[in-house]
Amino acid sequence: MTLGAVSRDGWNRFSTWDHSEHLRDLYARRCRKEAEEMTAHAQAAELLALRAGDGDTVLDVGCGSGYFYHSLDSRGLSLEYWGCDASRALLSIGRDILPSFGLPAERLIDVRIEDLSGQVDHVVCINVLSYLDNYQRPLERLLKMARKSVILRESLKHGAEYHYVRDDFLDPGVDLKVHVNHYDMREVTDFVSSYGFKSEIVTDRRSGGRPEMVIGYPHYWTFMVADRVKAA
Repeated sequence: MTLGAVSRDGWNRFSTWDHSEHLRDLYARRCRKEAEEMTAHAQAAELLALRAGDGDTVLDVGCGSGYFYHSLDSRGLSLEYWGCDASRALLSIGRDILPSFGLPAERLIDVRIEDLSGQVDHVVCINVLSYLDNYQRPLERLLKMARKSVILRESLKHGAEYHYVRDDFLDPGVDLKVHVNHYDMREVTDFVSSYGFKSEIVTDRRSGGRPEMVIGYPHYWTFMVADRVKAA
């Protein structure tokens, strides 16, 4: 029996993030500061400013092209910013553009969440876990890495829902599905607490706590801010 060729490019081939010219153009404009700051990034930066000290390290998980750096820099936050993402195509945009704004290209790391290790003071994760198959393993990794705080913005509500749906906003001819999950708020809160954090639910400023349609599906955007109260 003859087997077909086997390759290692499955993530890039089947990830929706790598199949949108519109998204790449938007991320490049955000990196060049030609697009309006994301409301979620402004809110995350303000929440981080309340708990971060000068010189603290912050890891932006699922950073896309790393333009959250602008939200910190424009507010005068003296933090050591690092960004990581699994999409090399999106990271390459930030590596090309952001050094001219003061961020070294090597601060943007291509890595999947499950391959992360080490420690930082703060972790920020915006609109990422809701598009994964589940939150538990990746969130555990983030909680174990954070010495001081974790700031999340995800689709959270009372009662979990798991969906695997077609993304109709990709490049022509691309037929891919993506997870659009809504995690139970109480379950996530208890999970975060079990790793030594005290969490607070903060109403998302953009959506005002109301469902927002993204790629044709409702999302229940909510901020969860977790501060460490016990040693890792």
